[in-house]
Amino acid sequence: MGAPVSAIVGLYNTDGRPVNTGDVSRMLDSLAHRGPDGAGIWNEGLIGLGHRMLWTTPESLQEKQPLVSRSGDIIITADARIDNRAELITTLRLQNRPADEITDSQLIMAAYEKWGDACPKELLGDFAFVIWDRKKQVLFCARDPFGIKPFYYHEQPNRFFSFASEIKALFSLPEVPRQLNEVRIADYLASMPEDKVITFYQKIFRLPPAHTLTVACQGTKLTEYWSLDPGRDLRFNSNEEYGEAFLEIFKEAVKARLRSAFPVGFALSGGLDSSSIVGIAQKFGVGNNHPPLLTFSAVFDEVPQCDERPFMNLVLGRGGVEPHFVHPDRLSALTDIDRVLWHQDQPMFIRNMSLLTATYGAAQRQGVRVMLDGEDGDTVVSHGDGYLIELARAEKWAAFCSESNSLYQHFKHYASSPMYWVRKYGFTHLTALARAGQWGAFVRGAKGISKHFDLSCRELFVNQGLKPLAPEPVRSAWRILRGRHLNRQNNGSLVNPSFAQRTGLAERASAASARYTPVNTLREAHWLGLTGGITSCIAEEDNKAAAAFGIEKRHPFWDRRLVEFCLALPPDQKLHQGWPRWVMRQAMKDILPDEIRWRVGKSNLGPNFIRSLLDFERERLEEVLLKNNDQGIENYIDKNALREAYDRRDGNRVWPAIILALWLKQTRT
Repeated sequence: MGAPVSAIVGLYNTDGRPVNTGDVSRMLDSLAHRGPDGAGIWNEGLIGLGHRMLWTTPESLQEKQPLVSRSGDIIITADARIDNRAELITTLRLQNRPADEITDSQLIMAAYEKWGDACPKELLGDFAFVIWDRKKQVLFCARDPFGIKPFYYHEQPNRFFSFASEIKALFSLPEVPRQLNEVRIADYLASMPEDKVITFYQKIFRLPPAHTLTVACQGTKLTEYWSLDPGRDLRFNSNEEYGEAFLEIFKEAVKARLRSAFPVGFALSGGLDSSSIVGIAQKFGVGNNHPPLLTFSAVFDEVPQCDERPFMNLVLGRGGVEPHFVHPDRLSALTDIDRVLWHQDQPMFIRNMSLLTATYGAAQRQGVRVMLDGEDGDTVVSHGDGYLIELARAEKWAAFCSESNSLYQHFKHYASSPMYWVRKYGFTHLTALARAGQWGAFVRGAKGISKHFDLSCRELFVNQGLKPLAPEPVRSAWRILRGRHLNRQNNGSLVNPSFAQRTGLAERASAASARYTPVNTLREAHWLGLTGGITSCIAEEDNKAAAAFGIEKRHPFWDRRLVEFCLALPPDQKLHQGWPRWVMRQAMKDILPDEIRWRVGKSNLGPNFIRSLLDFERERLEEVLLKNNDQGIENYIDKNALREAYDRRDGNRVWPAIILALWLKQTRT
């Protein structure tokens, strides 16, 4: 499987100057933590490519990169794990060699030689790679479909193009400017990670997921090579067939990520996602000749409402597991924050970074170099509550009522009554009908809701029909009369109003909101969740957090085959009689204990986060954020809004402010 986690760097002087090997060497040196097992540089004329190696799989032990083809016409540097190896070896006619002697970089190179620029679409797995095509005189760059592997670049037209796995390597080049990108700062403070290209620095960009970038002296060309198809529809004959199909794909996704020449670790929280991964490995990946699985779990003696040990123990009790535990309740949320920010290069969206770093540290001490995680399984499989959109649009109010009541029975901890889903989906649908002038459908909908939820048709007509159509001054007056006028202007935003105006934040927020409305089907809602900017953003942060400990993070749920399968499922396989993620619960019936398989929630880590930030770091928060000192954040943050958030113990709002302040301080030193 090649070299699954490493670092890649490179420099292409498009103005004709020969590349200085020292420049590439400095870039590599800055990323030594990503590849302690070796480094290589290939340099010829205008091009310099570099690679740092982290051994993980058997093949990686003998691999050297950058790799030059036999003809000398193709040179590659890759941070990649390719999962459809057997298929590619056959298609590319490489059977004349033992499969375990064929590295991933060789597979990618052969795929490029056969399919050219279209080769990334034929690859399954996580990858970021760059190929210098000597004949075409182009640099070909590609990133995996979900942006699991990071890829940053800087370009100065008619001068040079540089790329790297982390931003700090780009700054090893004196020509690369360090200008802050205020647009990204505003988006960060507003919790809007939708943009998949920009970074916190001007002129430093990310290659978007599922894209290639072709660089030549004449310029660059960005191309999307793959996208999720929301029109694909899967149909089987029974729940059992859906479950069996899911299990087969999920099993392959897990097994593909188990391949390692070193111990493999598993993040185990006790939730449905991580438990399913461990369960698959217990059933299909462990035998008499295999060592026990190494699991790593967070436990909370001081904050018991966050603790999931009863569920973890159900998985551990099935055997074949060597458990390890970390204690985030003993750690500050800002533990070793200067080191964390150095590795990240930017402020982070991930809140529980101290939990992650404690886990990776424990795994590193056990010799782990690969860790599997159930990150975002709920997004991939889908909770399915968007099915209520379809039921409302189809005026199937009896079914809508049944699913809403069933959801409430399963999620009483989350909603006070079935009206939560009626307001979210039923009322929203009525308002959309009113705005579209479809009053006949509005009346039928109001009657349907009234019949099943004991609500007045007149009240629905006024609140969902007339009020949304009233001009804003009228609605504002109504809010004042009802006492709902308190400080709506800023909506609790941390962003300094003048800074928000200067960066056009309102316009971007409106555009981001428009992407998600209106939503007409569950599949549309599912597709939007799968293609949002947060996925690659969190994956990049997690990748760098793990790489700091010499670990590759692998995400079975973000397997292209599994994502495509789940999106194509009919809505009743995502929500069935109030059970979200129905297909997965069916698939896991022989894999997981029923107590986990039928869990409808998971522990909220928020109380520990609030405690570890606001209590453990009270002195630093007040010094950095609330006093008048030279931190530079007053240009970006509304200090009054921050003070209110701090007084309300709103850790989710305080977090980006303190991280931004500490990062700005670090960039100035």
